[in-house]
Amino acid sequence: MTKAEKTTLIEKLSADFKASNAIAICDYKGLSVKELETLRASARESQAKVQVIKNTLAAIALKNAEIEGLELKENNIFIWSEDQISLAKIICKFSSSINGRLVIKSGYFEGSVVDSKHIEAVSKLPSKEELIGMLLSVWTAPARYFVTGLDNLRKQKEVE
Repeated sequence: MTKAEKTTLIEKLSADFKASNAIAICDYKGLSVKELETLRASARESQAKVQVIKNTLAAIALKNAEIEGLELKENNIFIWSEDQISLAKIICKFSSSINGRLVIKSGYFEGSVVDSKHIEAVSKLPSKEELIGMLLSVWTAPARYFVTGLDNLRKQKEVE
């Protein structure tokens, strides 16, 4: 990789990291290319990005994005997205499907460094769509109960 290519990659990663709300760093030792492609495909569906990046280049890109505190050692695969819940769900679901061979090291969620336990806890939260569905259900409940009450009153009047 030439110096110009490295500079271009760092600029692109810096912009991506700065725009994302969630970054996860995982150890991918022992994963086959087919398994990594499966991870990339599931991430693509949720508008998340997955890339193996050299630690030195990643450190520069993270520093340019004003993200500090992440420790980069050994083999790392970076996964980032705008939605931290969907990112955590993707990682934990994939990791459990391959018997935990994708090891979550750390992450950066909305301005703070988090550990693997935090990412696993976030993965158990309902998604944005599920939360919207719950909220709509709560909002429509009074109208549903009112209509049900009117219908019951109508049936009672018909019986009398």
